Amino acid sequence: MVATERFRPSVTVAAVIANAGRYLLVEEETPEGLMLNNPAGHLEQAESPIEAVVREALEETARHFVPDAFLGVYLARFVRPARLEDVTYVRLAFSGQVGEAIAGRALDEGIVRTLWMTPEEIAACAERHRSPLVLQCVQDHAAGRRLPLEAVFSHVSLRDPQRKG
Repeated sequence: MVATERFRPSVTVAAVIANAGRYLLVEEETPEGLMLNNPAGHLEQAESPIEAVVREALEETARHFVPDAFLGVYLARFVRPARLEDVTYVRLAFSGQVGEAIAGRALDEGIVRTLWMTPEEIAACAERHRSPLVLQCVQDHAAGRRLPLEAVFSHVSLRDPQRKG
């Protein structure tokens, strides 16, 4: 079979943030309705995954995020019913800590609120998860999965692309 178009998955980052047995999630408006997600978003051009997860966590939670470990690379695929769009996500998940919410800082557009939930509460509302990766990342974190941040390498060419030819 000859592919007519190059496969282009959506690359995202996610912050898995735990405190006292609870995980910080965001409730957000999506084409499928109000859903729960880890603070997450798309990797932007010229941005390292660590820079992206720090930015996304700040935008979605109004809290400074300090990554301390890499959880892993996660993939999921679904057909978005609202647009009949077939989407594959490649998620780079990081764990870390946040401070208190920054007074007066608005949450990103579409984020309704943040909330702290136990793994059991998160599992009990799986039908409201933006993706099956929400629960998987929480379960992996709770099980103690941690990889060094150095496992994610960003070459200097991200900011200064090399010309070939």
